Amino acid sequence: MQNDHILIIGAGLCGSLLAVQMAKHGYKISLVEKREDLRQTDISAGRSINLAFSDRGLKGIKRVGLEEKVVKLCIPMNGRMLHDAEGNTKLSAYSGREGEYINSISRSGLNAVLLDEAESFDNVKIHFQVSCEAVDLKNAKATIRNHNEETFEIAADYVIGTDGAGSVVRQSMMKNKDLRFSFSQNFLTHGYKELSILPKNNKHQIFKNALHIWPRGENMLIALPNLDGSFTVTLFLAYEGGKYNFNNLTNPTIVEEYFKTNYPDAFELMPHLKDEFFENPTAALGTIRCHPWTTEKALIMGDAAHAIVPFYGQGMNASFEDVFEFDQILTEQNHNIGLAFEKFSKNRKIDADGIADLALDNFHEMKAHTAQELFLEKRKLELAFEKEFPEEYSSKYSLVTFNEEIGYHEAKTRGRAQDKVILYLLKEKVLSEKMTLKEKLNLVKKHVSTYLKEEVISV
Repeated sequence: MQNDHILIIGAGLCGSLLAVQMAKHGYKISLVEKREDLRQTDISAGRSINLAFSDRGLKGIKRVGLEEKVVKLCIPMNGRMLHDAEGNTKLSAYSGREGEYINSISRSGLNAVLLDEAESFDNVKIHFQVSCEAVDLKNAKATIRNHNEETFEIAADYVIGTDGAGSVVRQSMMKNKDLRFSFSQNFLTHGYKELSILPKNNKHQIFKNALHIWPRGENMLIALPNLDGSFTVTLFLAYEGGKYNFNNLTNPTIVEEYFKTNYPDAFELMPHLKDEFFENPTAALGTIRCHPWTTEKALIMGDAAHAIVPFYGQGMNASFEDVFEFDQILTEQNHNIGLAFEKFSKNRKIDADGIADLALDNFHEMKAHTAQELFLEKRKLELAFEKEFPEEYSSKYSLVTFNEEIGYHEAKTRGRAQDKVILYLLKEKVLSEKMTLKEKLNLVKKHVSTYLKEEVISV
């Protein structure tokens, strides 16, 4: 049993899982959250209602013994259902191997499971509706303001910031000139707005077990299923430029025109579109990179350290993997928290940057490339490789999503090389129909090896 007192700022998904993990070791935990208790009120507005949950996130859940409870909240999604402008659909599987899929899961439902588990420990105290105003990094103290505007201090032995992209703990680190803290925040030209497809007779109106995508070049619509038969629909659209953008979709008439023109089959399923469009907020999409993640007696993790755009469905999964990796290191360091902070900050940074890069890659792939013939040909070939030679090949998507034993950086490096090689060989018609599938795989592997060594493709 450990005697240290850990103050965790932020009781979202990452903070709640971390609280459970640390509580299991016996640490005294104070978990503070500026929002109301989501189990008592609806606080989803402006945030993703559901999320893509996959193997990297699951290993964090397994580590705290909550797999059975969490799986009950999941809807398996076996692939992307592509919708063209005429309303035709095509299912593109996520993997050629049996049993590999991602899940749609309720953000609030998952967070509630974690909060319930955290509260089951006598050594955990959760404070809702209190905001962290500042952190004394050297002394592990936080100035807290409650909903009555009263301020008080919580003193601990260590502070961990899991308080999201606007992290107060990170801001306190940035003010420490001796730390030489590096920080960047880069926004996409696109934002997003959440809408919905409601159930009909308590059933899903479109295929339940897929992530639906309407790719339209520079913009796109996606939809993820919910347990109640609805779909959470997200519009990703540029703020300006082109015929339609968030800045000129200013009245119900033009909104209806835009959806009828670009997403006619989705429009027919969204009778509440015009109300939702103007009731729901438009949110920005950005990437945060910073380093170091630790100083004195404080650490940041999750979105506080590495917020990413959502196009690989890995934001939550990366945060849960943070908790898993930190706990591994903490155990290896025999619960020397200071050393664990330093090692985690140093080791995890390269993988955080890796998934940030991959998420940006996938933004361009999802909104445009998924509908291109060359990309579809590449996916068909990769699925065949995975099905026939499951131990010899994994696509970039599989490396990221289903190969949790390797880091994001390695998945990015190998996956990008494979993509470039296969697209090149297909474009140049090197992979002839006369070749067996095994011969094609061997040729791809040969050129990937060469590419990784020399960063050139030689046919």
